[in-house]
Amino acid sequence: MKKVKMFVMATCPYCKAARGWMDELYAQYPAYNNIEVEIIDENLHSDIADQHDYYYVPTYYVDDVKVHEGAASYEIVKGVFDAALAQ
Repeated sequence: MKKVKMFVMATCPYCKAARGWMDELYAQYPAYNNIEVEIIDENLHSDIADQHDYYYVPTYYVDDVKVHEGAASYEIVKGVFDAALAQ
């Protein structure tokens, strides 16, 4: 299983929506609960954010490969989780 990094900002409505999709997916697919997701607020941890190439939040990386940047949907977040589970 691959690690996921999610870059967010506390004031971002798209980040809040993505977190909601994540919660829904955790409830619907128990296997997703085993995925390690590191949520990084770019305002609090700019040192980490500066090491990654993105402009919009939320941004998802799976094993340090960017898989999505910007407003997310249920299907997009599910795709991120599926990528994390893929061998």
